[in-house]
Amino acid sequence: MGSFLELEHVHVARGETVVLHDINLRVEAGEQLAVLGPNGCGKSTLIKTITCECYPLAQPGTRVSILGRERWDLAELKRRLGVVSPELPGEPTLKTTGRDAVLTGFFSSSTLWPNLTVTLEMGARAEQVLELVGALALAEKRVGEMSAGEQRRIMIGRALAGSGSFLGPADSAAQNRMLLLDEPSNALDLGAQQGLRAMLRRLARQGTGILLITHHIADILPEMERVVLMREGRIVADGPKAKLLTGPVLSELFGVEVRVVERDGFFHAE
Repeated sequence: MGSFLELEHVHVARGETVVLHDINLRVEAGEQLAVLGPNGCGKSTLIKTITCECYPLAQPGTRVSILGRERWDLAELKRRLGVVSPELPGEPTLKTTGRDAVLTGFFSSSTLWPNLTVTLEMGARAEQVLELVGALALAEKRVGEMSAGEQRRIMIGRALAGSGSFLGPADSAAQNRMLLLDEPSNALDLGAQQGLRAMLRRLARQGTGILLITHHIADILPEMERVVLMREGRIVADGPKAKLLTGPVLSELFGVEVRVVERDGFFHAE
């Protein structure tokens, strides 16, 4: 299937401060993994580097390849990547219905502007995505009137529709099977978190690749076998979940005493 992401000796500065140090990371297309670390460790900057919102310092040996290419038209790359951030949707999106918000993913736009043409194929795909993320009942509801959990479902549907990550009943393969989630459970209550994780598990079982950025170990799905640990802008460990999600490892990572328990395939810190 090939690689989704290859980072070699990547250093990234924000302002005058270097926040990512010598990052080496390879993610296969369709792979499901989590990047875990405390707040301020550089996880969100890593996502912004993947989406080319932040650029590596020009140094010998530095290499960035996304979907097998080292050079991209940014508008095209934005359409190919299914990225979901914890921020609320912008004002234009808040005024649209759930269905229209999903459709904007095809154009990487904030709303369906008059110059954009929605094809019958796009409409059918949007309905499939709404069904997959459990949001058919939200199709006619305005995004601004939805709960935070409902908005998160719609934004994930938007990312899936636009990136081609969605595997619907009629799809035998995905054009791009990666979904990038930056702290997806932030601002969600316990019920919404549970619903979100159940939805992401369905996506994972259907073959959608997921790169999850989080500081909550409970967000890490049972389907994810690989975990990358970050601290102070560096990758400090990369390996099997069973080896890294332990009390001693996480206590060192977060700087506090952590006890880990596993229930139904999910790990929890106590």
